[in-house]
Amino acid sequence: MPGHELIKVEGLTKYFPVKKRIMLTRAVSYIHAVDEITFTVHEGEIFGLVGESGCGKTTTGKLLVKLYEPTRGTITLDGQNVVAIRRGKHLREFRRRVQMIFQDPYESLNPRMTIFDIVAEPLAVQGVRSLKEREERVAEILSQVGITPPETFMFRYPHELSGGQRQRVAIARAMVVGPQFVAADEPTSMLDVSIRAGVMKLLLELKDTLGVSYLYVTHDLAVARYMCDRMAVMYLGKIVELGPTEEVIQNPLHPYTRALIAAVPVPDPTYHREPVEIKGDIAAPIDPPPNCRFYPRCPLSDSACESSPHPDLREVSPGHFVACHKL
Repeated sequence: MPGHELIKVEGLTKYFPVKKRIMLTRAVSYIHAVDEITFTVHEGEIFGLVGESGCGKTTTGKLLVKLYEPTRGTITLDGQNVVAIRRGKHLREFRRRVQMIFQDPYESLNPRMTIFDIVAEPLAVQGVRSLKEREERVAEILSQVGITPPETFMFRYPHELSGGQRQRVAIARAMVVGPQFVAADEPTSMLDVSIRAGVMKLLLELKDTLGVSYLYVTHDLAVARYMCDRMAVMYLGKIVELGPTEEVIQNPLHPYTRALIAAVPVPDPTYHREPVEIKGDIAAPIDPPPNCRFYPRCPLSDSACESSPHPDLREVSPGHFVACHKL
């Protein structure tokens, strides 16, 4: 069962400036990549972020691991203010406790480094100076992620490995320093379908054996259902629904969540599904109006939705939250 509150996010916001044609001009518009989102991740929990491309899922993950600095909002790790950590031993300790697994195993591994150097580098950064100790730890974690026997892989280069093996190396690199929390950015989406299940099973096993918690970013609801204890649905930088994964999938309340679930293919040619009711295409996230982000596409919207600010998340059943004026 999930334990105490490990990560707490409140009002997290990230805007990216949009410059005009001349490079020296000041930005006059902003991409609202992440806009006032709030959630928690508990110890031993997998918390999913679900939504279509461009909704802010990956940006959220990068904010949590300090690859981006937020425009405003707070992130705490075990009560410690993450945003205030800037440099020195505090940042190094944060990097030991929080890691990230990137989406593309072909881009996230340095092609000029051996597998040993890739996985051992975090140990060197964390002050493990003994070569023997680093070799033992790298061999141990490679075995744990299924790169066996490790001695036959340690001095190969990434191009000598398959995509699944590369992603396992990336997972080993994240886990080698024993983190408490890992942001996994669609870690199976670039892999062949035949090997995705093995990587997902590995991540679940590592959660139990290493005691790690995850933020799991995915656009695939089937993956979220398999992996996540709770999940949040994002749309244009906002969380529109949040709750236990099975509850959200079985009882979707927000019109966007319903549309996402209705778009999942059913492997039965005789199954009849009602058409999705949402209108138009996703809007650009540049300086969006203050009203509900889903308003232009929502089948339930009316003039009150147009004139009101974006709705806050409201608890409609225990642990199940939705941001909609009509619910």
